[in-house]
Parts: sequence; C-alpha cells; structure tokens
Amino acid sequence: MQHLPNFFKGVVIMFPDTLRIEIGIYADQLVKWLMHNFPGFFDAVSAGVLWFILKMETFMLWVPWWAILIIIFAISWKVKELKSAVIYTALITLIGMFGLWDSMIQTVAIVLTSVVISLLLGIPTGIIMAYYKRFNDIMRLVLDGMQTMPSFVYLIPAMMLFGMGKVPAVFATIIYAIPPIVRLTDLGIRNVPKEMVEAAHSFGSSKWQTLTKVQLPQALPTIMTGINQTTMMALAMVVVASMIGAKGLGYDVLQAIMRIDIGKGFEAGISIVFLAIIIDRLTQSVAARFKFPE
Repeated sequence: MQHLPNFFKGVVIMFPDTLRIEIGIYADQLVKWLMHNFPGFFDAVSAGVLWFILKMETFMLWVPWWAILIIIFAISWKVKELKSAVIYTALITLIGMFGLWDSMIQTVAIVLTSVVISLLLGIPTGIIMAYYKRFNDIMRLVLDGMQTMPSFVYLIPAMMLFGMGKVPAVFATIIYAIPPIVRLTDLGIRNVPKEMVEAAHSFGSSKWQTLTKVQLPQALPTIMTGINQTTMMALAMVVVASMIGAKGLGYDVLQAIMRIDIGKGFEAGISIVFLAIIIDRLTQSVAARFKFPE
C-alpha cells in the first residue's frame, strides 16, 4: 500500500466477501436430491449401460484379432482406398504389438457406447430445436455451458450418481461429446431450403413426412459431420474418464503418469492418436458419401 498514489490510499481494492454467492451449494443439493429420490432409476440406468458395454467388450474380445484386422481393412478399402486400408490396418496392428489390444477394445467399447447414447439423445433434441425457437434459445445456452465447462467437472456428479467405473465414465463422456450432434442436427434442418419444405406441404405431406422424407435426408451430410465430431470428442475423454475407474488406453496413460513411465505413456498415448486418426478419417469419408452434388 506504501507505493500506491495518494488517490488510492484507503480505498478497498479487494472484492468484498459480503457479496460472495456460493452457487455451488445449489448444484450439490441438486445432485444429492437426485440421489435420494431416484436411486432406483439411476441403478437401472447404470445396470443397462454396464450390460451394453460388457456385452460389446465380450463380443469384440471373442472375435479373433486377425478377423478384426480383416474387418478394418475391408471397411477402410470400401469407404477410402487400398492405400488407406493398408495404413489403418498397420496402425491397429501396432497397437496390438504394443501389448495394448485389450485396452484398445475397452476404449472402443466405451467410445461406441457413449456415441450411441449421444446420438439417441442428441438427434431428437436437435430436431426439436429446429422446430421451436424458444427451446432453441434455452438449449443454446445449455450447450454453451456443456462445451465450455472443464471436462473434469463432469466426473463429480457422474461419480456421485453412478459410482466408480465404466458407467460414470460413459455419462461424463456423453455430456462432453453430445453438443456437436445437437448443434449440427439443428443447423442441418434449418438450412434445408424453405421452397422444398413448402413444396412438400403443398403436396399434402404431414410434418412427420416432411421431416423424414425431405428435411432429414437433406440435412444428413451436416448430421454426419456432427457424428464425426461427437465421436472425436468422446475419444478425447478417454484419459479424463480413466480417473474414475474406466479401463482402457486412458487408464494406461494415467498409470504411466503415476509411475513416471515415459515408454508406457508414449505407447498408450500414440495408440490413442492412431485410433483418433482412423476413426476421424473413416467417419469423414462416410460423411462425404452423403453429400449431395452442388
């Protein structure tokens, strides 16, 4: 205070504690209220999601490794080209050679489960946003908050509602990954030319027929881009989700950090990069196939 000009001496420069608002208390009370009043609902949801993940993991681990490589090669060749198919198959083979095959399968199971649930929730939400402006205005604020909130924050309520393990990891991933598919579904439907919608109505189409026969097919390229972005964001959460007990490549990275194991951390980290490259390129190629000619 000695170096301040005379004008500032005696002026309170710190924000007063009397104006402090502890809004976090209300979030804490909401989560505890949900836990107290709907334990059966969350137990049922947890059991259903866990069953789906375990069935997917069991099936993928049951399939021989060479069969999975053949499937990846065939899909890559179908949607891309022979060169890409060889590269992607080689990258998956490298993950297996690192000794991380089972971890990769666990990661893919969590990502696929998160993406499926995100699509089931996100696409209908985006459709409703396109039809109702007031709902759109509210959801845009919610989506802004979901995208800007640090991903670590999602782990706390997910862990309190579903415990430790794969299920809270899936729901934390859903909250982080769902905004792109909601936004791009809304955008795709809104960008359908009004003339096409009016023509459908003039021929006697109902709202449902107009949606399913005109708007969704025209919006499909944009929706496919949303699926690509949602999938990539779900994959980006694998390391964060490992902090609440989710197994997979993220857990291997976390263990390497705790043990200061540079080699193991590099292998697990580069394996996540390989998965991200393959998933991104394949989903982009699928999305490109739905684009209509100019």
